[in-house]
Amino acid sequence: MKTFEPAYIQTAGSGLLTEKAESSRVLLNRCVLCPRKCSVDRISGETGVCKTGHLAVVSSIHAHFGEEAPLVGTNGSGTIFFTHCNLMCSFCQNYDISHEGLGREVSDAELAAMMLTLQEQGCHNINLVTPTHVVPQILSALEIAINKGLTVPIVYNSGGYDDVNTLKLLDGVIDIYMPDFKFWDAKLADTTCDAPNYPEIARHAVLEMHRQVGNLVIDKTGIARRGLLIRHLVLPDNLAGTRDIMKFIHDAVSPDTYVNVMAQYRPCGKAYKTPGLSKPLSAKEYKQALQTVKEEGITRLDRI
Repeated sequence: MKTFEPAYIQTAGSGLLTEKAESSRVLLNRCVLCPRKCSVDRISGETGVCKTGHLAVVSSIHAHFGEEAPLVGTNGSGTIFFTHCNLMCSFCQNYDISHEGLGREVSDAELAAMMLTLQEQGCHNINLVTPTHVVPQILSALEIAINKGLTVPIVYNSGGYDDVNTLKLLDGVIDIYMPDFKFWDAKLADTTCDAPNYPEIARHAVLEMHRQVGNLVIDKTGIARRGLLIRHLVLPDNLAGTRDIMKFIHDAVSPDTYVNVMAQYRPCGKAYKTPGLSKPLSAKEYKQALQTVKEEGITRLDRI
């Protein structure tokens, strides 16, 4: 059986990774990395919605055992939690990180060292949490880490609010895409994230991710190697639009898409400001959501 090799190894060997890193860095001069298109000069220290300048800000790194089963395995998923966010959901369960800025600035070399530390601990992958606004820093760090022996898959764990042009820079770099698909309703996206175009952006982003990596491939040991894994957080009162999202995934992406239908919604941050979100999800609502998912033909579900 052919030994697994992450996509970025070949991309780095061809010199294309350096080109991608340089191209993405240029975007920071008038930042249009994400759909916000803030157009601020992050190299000079200006910041937009993501409140991040030319250095990435990291909240924590550790082996995570609460992620999806194919990522966790026996040794955990090597998570790097980036501080701040380009989506800024009002109900974020990591409000202190995304909104309040808990974390510290790190150089690209430090970020590379974090990746290597997680690999040395035996983690099955490097799981980049909320990476959308720090793609240039990630690409630069990867160059350093690869030269020092990084060989595990890279997971791009985003909120789904990703610009297709930025995602194209990651083609041949990311092994596993793990976006959220949060809402189908533009009004709710506007109310909770000030992003009424979220549903449209997420649809385009998911399709581009799938084009790059295809359906999730899991090896004989149960570990994910490459592909798309979509997260969907079920919201009270069916506010997320679960049926419409699952129909889109089945019909437009692939009926074999691996999906994690998540039940852990609870009111956090400023959730109380949105009607329907000031209460936790009930067991009955989650059960109904799972039934809806299955009715729409999605059968590759995490831990169900």
